[in-house]
Parts: sequence; structure tokens; C-alpha cells
Amino acid sequence: MRRWLFAATLLAATVPAHADWSGKGEAGLVVASGNTNTETANAKLQVVNETDNWKNTLGAAALYSSDEDGKIANRWETFGQADWKFSERNFLFAAGRYEEDEFSGFEYQTTASLGVGRRFIENDRTKLVGTVGAGYKFYETRDAFDDETGVLIEEGVSQDEVVFRGTIDFDHKFTATTSLLNKFIVESGADNTFVQNDLSLQVKMTDVLALAVGYSVRHNTDPPADFKRTDKLTTINLVYEIK
Repeated sequence: MRRWLFAATLLAATVPAHADWSGKGEAGLVVASGNTNTETANAKLQVVNETDNWKNTLGAAALYSSDEDGKIANRWETFGQADWKFSERNFLFAAGRYEEDEFSGFEYQTTASLGVGRRFIENDRTKLVGTVGAGYKFYETRDAFDDETGVLIEEGVSQDEVVFRGTIDFDHKFTATTSLLNKFIVESGADNTFVQNDLSLQVKMTDVLALAVGYSVRHNTDPPADFKRTDKLTTINLVYEIK
């Protein structure tokens, strides 16, 4: 099952491209609420390669958490996307995403999808890009136990389904040093809908370093029993721009 994402990521990495890679890496402190109340550390990396006809994006993110009881929680994900521009503003895409998240009640979720996108706004100050498509999703739920008795409430299962996928990426520069970024993704199927929205305010300190304050919301409409539907993260990160 996990090979689906590997294939999509490999596609994004091997599409013909000649321009240099650029991107951002960031790390910092996280205050989390939802299925856990913890102090955590997080790291993110995204690199982009763009030519006249292609835009290739690869990325990864990780979250490490320990609470007052000494328990450890981990979340990590990888993603890749290849865009082929067939007109000035429109493009076709192939994308893949894989994650393991101990907060959500899912052992893993992986999605491979195809679709179409459009650059609605693209100038020096503002960028607005949207995509719509369809794909296939594989996921496995964790066993759920009663907190008091330890009795098994629901056994984990492996499932797969066709999903609708949509994204909206917004980037606006208020000044030469201050930017607002928002990334939204939805993967909706018959059994579960996954939604994530990442909002970040970034202030440049140097040409390559910035301070970012972010707020992330992740939601599963049908998580396993005894797991909450929504997780929220507030982050303060140091951002390094790769040029």
C-alpha cells in the first residue's frame, strides 16, 4: 500500500528539470492541544524545482512529543507533487502524501492523486493557487481501548477508498519582510474526510532567516473510537530559506 506514495514521490523527483532547487526549512517549539496536551518540537522541509513547463515539489515534516507522564508521540509525513503547465495559469498535477500520526488514531494514511490546478493570482505581492482532483487512499486505524478498564473498544482495520482532493495555497506579502501564508488541503472519501489548514505569519530577520508564528488545524471526520476528531498546533519556528 505504501508503495503508492513512493511511486508518486519518485515521479515528482524524476520529471525533467534543469533549474536549481530552492525552498525552506524550519524548526521550533510547539504547544499542542487535542488528543494530547504536550510540549513538543517540530521540523519541516520543502524544496521546489521549477522550469518553464514543470514545477516539482518535495517535502517532509516531523513532530516529536512527550507529556507529563513521560509518554512519547510522533508524527511524520512526506509528500511530493509534479505540476505540468499546459497554459500560462493552468496545470495538471500528480501528487502523493504519506503520514504516520499517533495523535489521530490512524497507523498511517497515504494518498495518490491526479487533477488540475490554476494560478488564480500571481504577482510580486500575492499568490493564490488552487487544485482539484481525485485519487485513491489507503489507511489503517489503531486499536482503541477504554481508558479506565483497558478493554478493547474497537479493533484497528485496514481500508482503502476513492477520495476527492482539493487544495488552496495563499501567500501575501504585507511588506518586504512580513508575509502571511495559508495552506489548505482536503481529502474526502465515503468513510473518512481529512482536512488540514496551516496558517503562518513570517517576519524576515535576514535574507535567509525568518521567524514564523503558525497555527495548524487537522481534522478527521471519522477517527477510531476514543480518539478526538480535531488536533490543533501553535508553533513558533525559525525558518531558513534555501536559495
